[in-house]
Amino acid sequence: MFGNNDESTAPVAVGETYEVTIQDIAREGDGIARIEGFVIFVPGAEVGDTVNIKITKVLRKFAFSEIEE
Repeated sequence: MFGNNDESTAPVAVGETYEVTIQDIAREGDGIARIEGFVIFVPGAEVGDTVNIKITKVLRKFAFSEIEE
């Protein structure tokens, strides 16, 4: 039932969109937002930005997204 589905514990899903506020910047320069404490990397965002994002990849402890235009 649970298998290897990494998305099972994530509060976000690939293809879904969310409005988030960027809280931190990662070492690589990506913005970091959190949904229910779950880390989401947002390339091209700055701390304090509120952006609409689309989830592109979900892993066990974090997800990647892109800013929706």
